[in-house]
Amino acid sequence: MSGKRSGKGATLAFFLILSLPFRGAAQSSGVAVGGFPVITRLDVGDTGFRQYIADVENNRRRLFIPPGGRRERPRESPLDFAESLTIYQYVPQEGEDIFFLSARCNIPYSALASLNRLSHPVMLEAGRPLLLPSSPGLFIPAGLNSDLEKLLGAARINRDTEAVELSIGEPGGTFHFYPGADFSPTERAFFLNTGFRFPLRSYRLTSRFGIRQNPVTGTVGLHQGLDLAAPAGTQVFAAGEGVVTEIGEDPIYGIYLIIKHGENWASLYGHLQMIETTLRSSVQSSSLIGRVGSTGQSTGPHLHFELRQNGRARDPGKFLFQD
Repeated sequence: MSGKRSGKGATLAFFLILSLPFRGAAQSSGVAVGGFPVITRLDVGDTGFRQYIADVENNRRRLFIPPGGRRERPRESPLDFAESLTIYQYVPQEGEDIFFLSARCNIPYSALASLNRLSHPVMLEAGRPLLLPSSPGLFIPAGLNSDLEKLLGAARINRDTEAVELSIGEPGGTFHFYPGADFSPTERAFFLNTGFRFPLRSYRLTSRFGIRQNPVTGTVGLHQGLDLAAPAGTQVFAAGEGVVTEIGEDPIYGIYLIIKHGENWASLYGHLQMIETTLRSSVQSSSLIGRVGSTGQSTGPHLHFELRQNGRARDPGKFLFQD
């Protein structure tokens, strides 16, 4: 195996075919599927799991050298870690989520999620084969599809960050491997479904979340969202992927709609001029869903935007990010 640099700070041009037999595969008790040694049970009675844990512990020691340890051993490159990377396969059982697997395997859930292209914890399905990497790190695919992958790629690919390009056998693909890397706070929030995009591309913030005097009635109370001023007819986009669960017209919200995001979160879009989606439609992050208006209790064209967690209004400013 060989690698070469293609310029300062560039990705290492290195191709590792992980569908071939790996170090550690011969000791696995499972039958290799697609070249990946199989773990049948997550306990020390399974030979494959014992070997996997040994690989993980070895890579963690190499990656996370304690203070003072660097004087005793040379710094290893991403290429060094890629050459010793082992990928195993495991079929999750009923009741095993990504957080359980992360704790049991001593691998960050960011590594499991990125390698298996899971953009949300609920995408992990019992009975569906899962790839388990023997090293902490991020695996960013060459073809960025989901919003999470685009977020990961924008922060790292083509930046002054070294990685190793891996060609992983089916059902993998080509990935940029960043040994030891983890989700940033924004990426973690997005994966946990608490990261949402601003619903307008251009706006002026006219009212924040919190106690305020209502500009129409003069009463003081909790303003449960953000008011984003924009010209009438401005496009309104979904803040995240989900399902349109409610469309209606209200004396206060005017023409509005609600999108449910997973089990715990929902977003509300009020004072719309018109709606550009339908009830029970599945929408993606940044799907066009409506137009800014001034319907309901409004002093001018703007979008009233709310985020609700388990039915309780939360400050959107803490969870929104701008592209």
